[in-house]
Amino acid sequence: MDNLTSVTEFLLMGFSDLRQLQVAHFVLFLAIYLGALAGNFLIISTVIQNQHLHSPMYFFLVNLSFLDAGYISTTVPKSMANSVMNEKRISYSGCVSQVFLVILFAGTELALLTVMAYDRYVAICSPLRYGLIMNWKACFQMATASWLSGAINAALCTANTFSLHFCSSRFINQFFCDIPQLISISCSDTRLVIWEVFASALLASFGFVSVIVSYGNIFSAVLKIQSVQARHKTFSTCTPHLTVFSLFLSTALFSYFRPKSWSSPAVDLLSAVLYTVLPPLMNPVIYCLRNREIKATLSKITRKRERERGRTMTS
Repeated sequence: MDNLTSVTEFLLMGFSDLRQLQVAHFVLFLAIYLGALAGNFLIISTVIQNQHLHSPMYFFLVNLSFLDAGYISTTVPKSMANSVMNEKRISYSGCVSQVFLVILFAGTELALLTVMAYDRYVAICSPLRYGLIMNWKACFQMATASWLSGAINAALCTANTFSLHFCSSRFINQFFCDIPQLISISCSDTRLVIWEVFASALLASFGFVSVIVSYGNIFSAVLKIQSVQARHKTFSTCTPHLTVFSLFLSTALFSYFRPKSWSSPAVDLLSAVLYTVLPPLMNPVIYCLRNREIKATLSKITRKRERERGRTMTS
């Protein structure tokens, strides 16, 4: 039996062995990656430039954008590099880093989405106490707790996963290092890791339940508003977050909790792409399209730049 110190690299699953499809995969993932980075950093710069957006809701949104930029950067660049170089290898340290960062960003995103749901709950159900409850000190503490909880969970899961022995195939049936795939190629007792993953999923379920409870109270409060216009305006502040949360939840559930009869290498690969690529790409699109204040700020910035460009061309 080879122990873990003798493992120097793993082999990742590629999207294709055909050179033309490898190039197509590289181009597609490059476009997705650049689009995701541009969208998330656009939100960050927009919030920073507009003083009216310096509020708890947008503070958490900036954190979410940083998370999404880091999340997609953990898996996509390595996959692109492997495709363009017709390579499948990933170093042991690189695999450890991927596992840690994927769990860190995914866990922190869930915690942050839970906090954002609580922020909307306080804003709608207790508007007179909003400034008192969601003060800047509380916001920083909530954001720090989200990042810290994600880091602790990632450290524990990563340490336990790489305490396993990998003595058979070192081929990971996925385009990045994922704990279920690493468990499947281990020849040592994996019960501790499985129980820890189960415990993490159980803790994550509390976040899901908290969001559902928050929105149950929000829906109840919104339905009590007499004016249809006021009701629509109030609920519209929750729509982007609810859409982002639904996207994250649906892709995560499909990736890790779908029936075994639905599993195959192609389906596993597609589900992982949905889970790791789609949320970071779509989150900024959702907020830019559904949030009125961000749309208004982007329009102002665009008009300002057009005027400056016009003056430059005139001069």
